[in-house]
Amino acid sequence: MKKHVELKNHQREIFYFRLRLVISIGFVLLLFGILLARFIYLQVMRHDYYQTLAESNRISIVPIVPNRGLILDRNGVVLAHNYSGYTLEITPSKTTDLEATINELSTLVEIAPRDRKRFRKLLAERRNFETLMIRNRLTDEEVARFAAQQYRFPSVEIKARLFRDYPFGESTAHLIGYIGRINQTDVEQLEENELAANYRGSDYIGKTGLEQSYENELHGVTGVEQVEVDSGGRAIRMLSRTPPMSGNTLVLSIDAKLQEIAMQSFGNYRGALVAIDPNNGEVLAFVSKPGYDPSLFVDGIDPQNWDEMNNSPDKPLNNRALRGQYPPGSTIKPFMALAGLHYNTRAPGHTISDPGYFTLSGSGHQYRDWKKGGHGSVDMFKSIVISCDTYYYGLATELGIDNIFNFLSGFGFGKKTGIDLEGETSGLLPSQEWKTRRYKQKWYAGDTVSVGIGQGYNLVTPMQLAHATATLANDGVAYRPHLVREVRNSRTNENRLIENKPEFDLKINPAHLDLVKRAMAAVTQPGGTAAQAAIGAPYHIAGKTGTAQVVGMKQGEKYDASKLDERHRDHAWFIAFAPAEKPTIALIVLAENGGHGGGTAAPIARKVLDYYLLGKTPQPLPDVPENEEEQHD
Repeated sequence: MKKHVELKNHQREIFYFRLRLVISIGFVLLLFGILLARFIYLQVMRHDYYQTLAESNRISIVPIVPNRGLILDRNGVVLAHNYSGYTLEITPSKTTDLEATINELSTLVEIAPRDRKRFRKLLAERRNFETLMIRNRLTDEEVARFAAQQYRFPSVEIKARLFRDYPFGESTAHLIGYIGRINQTDVEQLEENELAANYRGSDYIGKTGLEQSYENELHGVTGVEQVEVDSGGRAIRMLSRTPPMSGNTLVLSIDAKLQEIAMQSFGNYRGALVAIDPNNGEVLAFVSKPGYDPSLFVDGIDPQNWDEMNNSPDKPLNNRALRGQYPPGSTIKPFMALAGLHYNTRAPGHTISDPGYFTLSGSGHQYRDWKKGGHGSVDMFKSIVISCDTYYYGLATELGIDNIFNFLSGFGFGKKTGIDLEGETSGLLPSQEWKTRRYKQKWYAGDTVSVGIGQGYNLVTPMQLAHATATLANDGVAYRPHLVREVRNSRTNENRLIENKPEFDLKINPAHLDLVKRAMAAVTQPGGTAAQAAIGAPYHIAGKTGTAQVVGMKQGEKYDASKLDERHRDHAWFIAFAPAEKPTIALIVLAENGGHGGGTAAPIARKVLDYYLLGKTPQPLPDVPENEEEQHD
C-alpha cells in the first residue's frame, strides 16, 4: 500500500512562531511596564512617604523634658524646686509576661504593693509602648544592683528624672499647690488647647495652686533628639539635638518667713490669714490652716494618706483662704457705717439710745445686742469701737437691702477677687432678687436686720474680706490681689513685672473715710474690742473684731462656749491695717471656732504685724485681764 506523505507548511509555522514570539515579547514588555510603573510610583510618586517610613525605622525621635521653673518668694527664698533621682521603668510592649518581669525585678529592687498598684493605674491610663515607672527615687545601691543584672531585663531601664520638692511643706501647700501625673482628663485638655505636642515625654502637670494657674510659664518647651537606631532598637549615634527650654521662674510677693510665722501663730486653731499690700495688691501672706504635705501627691498619694486627709474633720485639703465661706460677723460694720454715711442715712454725730436690743417695727420682734443692758448713747464712732449690734440693726433697716447690696458690692463682696489662683469662690451678698431666685420667697425686713451685723445670708471668703479691707485702707482705690510679682525668663534672665494698675476707685468722701478709720484705730486702744492685742505696739493698728455664729441661738438664750461642742462655737474674725496713718499692710484673720475676735484672732494678727513692720519674731503677749467689752464684738 502506498504511504501518503504530508508536506509541512513552513510559511504557516514561521507565521505562528513569529506570532508566539511577538505575544511573548509583548507579555514580557507588559510585565516590565507594570514593574516600571510600580517602580516609578514607589520611587517617585510615593518617595516622600516611604522615605519617612524608612527614616522612622532608622531614626528614633526622643523628646527631652524641660526642667520645670522654680518658684521663689520676694526675697529669693526657694518655695518649689527640682532635684534629680533615678527611676526604674518598664516598656510593657517589650515584655511577653509583665507580671513575671515585675516579680523577677522585686528580687533585685524592693517593689512594694503600693508601687504595683500605681503601675497598674498608669498602665490603664497610658499606651502600652510607653515606658512606665515601677519604682522611683532608687538608692545608689539599688541602681548598682540592677545595673549588674540589666541584661536579664530587655524591657526595663533606669532613667534619671527630676522630682519636685516643696521645702516649706504644709505652710505653703494651699498657695503653691502641687504637680501630679498627667491623666486622661489632662491629656484631653492639652489636646483641646493644642498643647499636647509640648508635653511629649512629660509625666507631670500642675494640679492645684500656682503650679496649676501658672502651668504655661513653669512647664517650659520640650526639646528633641534624633537618634539612629539598629534593628534591635538600640541607639547607635545621635543625629541632631534641639535642646529643651526650662520653664520660667516665678517670683512671688509672698514673704516666706512671714508665711511661716502666720502659720505658726494659729497654734492649734484652724482658719485662714491673708495679708495684702493695699498700695499695689501684692499678697504678702496666704495661709490656710491646717495644710498638708504636697509632696505626697506628686507620684500619686497612697490610699492610707488619702483616706486620712479626705476624711479628717479638720479638712486639710480645703483651701479656707480661697474657698471657705463664712458669715463676716461684725467685720462688716465699718463698711455698713460707710454705706450709712454715703446714703445720708446717718450723720456722724447722730446718736441712738441702746437698751440692749432692737425692736423691729411692725413685728415686735427683738434682736438682742451682745451686751446685756446695752451701751447707752451710741454714735457712729462709738458703734465701731465697741461693736454695738443695736446700732447696726437700726442702720441696716433704714438703709434697706437694695442700698446695702449696691454699696457693699462696690467693695467686692459677693464677687471673686480675681486673684491668680484657680478655684476661688464668690461668697454671698444677698439681695431681694437673689432670695426670690433661690428660695422663691420675698425679702423680709427681718432678713435685713441680720445682714446689718454680718449674719443671716451673708457669706464672705477670707480672700474677699482681705481685698475689701485693703481697699478701705487705700481710701477706696482697689488693686486686684496677686501672688506673682514677676516672671523671670529662663533663657534671657529678664524679669517681666506683673502690672499693678488700680481696678477701680470708689471715690468715697474723704471725711467719711477719716471717721471710719479713726474709729477702727480706736478699736485697738483702751476701751476697744481689740485693745489687749495692741498693748505695747510702737505703731498704730486700725482694726475691727468680729464674731460669726456657727449655730443659731434661741431668743433670749445666752451664748456659753463651754456648753457647746468645740466645732459649734463661734468663729473669730479680725480685720486690720497698719500703720493706721499710712498703711503698708492690710490683713484678715479667721480662727474657726475661736470664739471672740479680740481674744483669739487679733493676737494672731499682732504677731504677723510685728514681724512685717518691725522684723520681730513672735513673743508671748502680756497677760492682761480682759474686761467684758474686750471679750466681745
